This record gives sequence, structure tokens and C-alpha cells, in this order.
Amino acid sequence: MSKPAAPVMVDIRAVHKSFGALEVLKGVDLEVRAGEVTVILGPSGSGKSTLLRTINHLEKVDQGWISVDGSLIGYRRSGSRLYELRERDILRQRTRIGFVFQNFNLFPHLTVLENIVEAPVSALKRPRREVTAAARGLLDRVGLADKADSYPRQLSGGQQQRVAIARALALEPGVLLFDEPTSALDPELVGEVLDVIKDLAHQGTTMIVVTHEIGFAREVADTVVFMDDGRVVERGSPGDVLDAPRHERTRAFLSKVL
Repeated sequence: MSKPAAPVMVDIRAVHKSFGALEVLKGVDLEVRAGEVTVILGPSGSGKSTLLRTINHLEKVDQGWISVDGSLIGYRRSGSRLYELRERDILRQRTRIGFVFQNFNLFPHLTVLENIVEAPVSALKRPRREVTAAARGLLDRVGLADKADSYPRQLSGGQQQRVAIARALALEPGVLLFDEPTSALDPELVGEVLDVIKDLAHQGTTMIVVTHEIGFAREVADTVVFMDDGRVVERGSPGDVLDAPRHERTRAFLSKVL
């Protein structure tokens, strides 16, 4: 008897996004199921990062809609029309969608521990003592228990990115989004960040990862998505997309990066 499919955590339907005359997303459809890791590959300018930013409404969609864990993101539906939510309601939704940026985005004036504690206390109104204890546990989880009182400037890029991951986890999100999390790192620091993400994957964290790391995609992804020119060209298992791609555009891309 086959195992029942996990529920859909992220549902993206017919999403379009333009910046002025430039159409960046051209009708993207994508489903990500709970507990799965989806890796998005594609050339620069293909729309990968823009798609990621629409999932938590950092970018507003022009057409289509996105839901996370059954909730429409950024909008409420009234009949056949969508109306944008108030900013405070959008911010509340974002607490359930962790986002790890390319360039860490840590607060330079706060210690590592304070960076992690800030959002759960201010956004979710959790008790500071409880949040601080949880934050120390997260630092231990990403291998930085001894850096709680350091400031971001005192850390390597890889360490800063691991703090950023711990900060995202502190809100206990339903899904984690990674926007090229290793692209700003020196090559020797890439592995330490990917190891943390792999550990999260093994623990069943729902993740969408935009990356150029093909080996990581092969090892960790449940689904690999190849995007080009604002569209999903191909999606499937790592074996299907990376080893036996059906589309010429996917083959051409992989021939340059493998």
C-alpha cells in the first residue's frame, strides 16, 4: 500500500510579475508538499529570486495567487476578486515563512543572540526568557553556541549565514525560503552552510532553495525545478531533471554548470 502524499504547503498558481515593461514571471505554477525540499535552478534573470520573494509578498504578484499552509498570501478573497491585506496582517503571515537572504541581512548593532531573539519577542510577543533559551538551542544546532555574544562583523560569512538560518528558524516557520544562500560566500565557507541546510532537510523541514549548487540539489532535493525566461521549464526528481532532462534548454544549462 502506497504512502499517502503529504499535504501541499506552498501552492503557486498562474503567477505573473512585471517590473515596468519587463515581464519576469510568466505564469508560474508550482506545488511544494510539507516536509519536502524543492531546489530551483536556472540561469541568472530566469525569475528564480523574484518567484521566491512573491511567496512571502516581498514582491506583489500582478496576476495569479499563492497560498502557504492553506492561507492566501498577501490578499483576501471576496467573490472572484482579491484585495491586498493590511501591512500588519502581511507581516503576521511572514512570521510563518522563514527567509534566508544572500547577504545575511543581520542587524550589525545587535549581538548574534539578540539578532535571533528580536523577531519572536517583537513580532510574536513571546517571553524574552523563553525565546532566549530557544535561541541558544538554535545556535548550538547550527554549530555556533560559542558565538552568542559576538557581533556580525566578528564572524565569517559562513558563520553569519548560519546565524541568519537560526534567526529564520526562531519564528518556527512552516516553510523556509533560501535565496542563493551561498552565493556571497568564499568557496571554502560554502560547505558549512550547506551542511546546516542538509541537516534541516533530514529533519523534514519544508524548504525552497534557489541555488547554483548542483551537487547539493542532487543530494538533498525531493524535487528539482528548472526555470528559464520566467517559466518553469521542467520539474521532477533530481535523477530525472539532472541526469535525464527532457528539455533542450535544461540540457544546455546543465552542460555549462556540470
